[in-house]
Amino acid sequence: QVQLVESGGGLVQPGGSLRLSCERSGSGFVLLNLAWYRQAPGKQRELVAGITNKGTTNYADSVKGRFTISRDNNKKSVYLQMNSLKLDDTAVYYCNARLGTNWYDRSSGSWGQGTQVTVSS
Repeated sequence: QVQLVESGGGLVQPGGSLRLSCERSGSGFVLLNLAWYRQAPGKQRELVAGITNKGTTNYADSVKGRFTISRDNNKKSVYLQMNSLKLDDTAVYYCNARLGTNWYDRSSGSWGQGTQVTVSS
């Protein structure tokens, strides 16, 4: 059974950094397009960053210049380096793996269980 397992969330002060990791089991990882989404209480799940199977990246305007998505096909993993964290970054962060690249289709692909990121002073 294919699984996506996130890790790396936690509590951090404003201005701090965290690195999220997501490891996928199963085959075909190199073909997949990968993304991080987040969902804050009372809000819709939103795209944070995506990376295609060719390495092209896409970021939400709110995180550009602060967050970096990357992938390691040998480790079947995708990462999200988050710097200069703000209070508004507080959310559950989810890893997503899909065949397409329509990042705004939130019904596509498979999802991890989520990891909580809390930014608070």
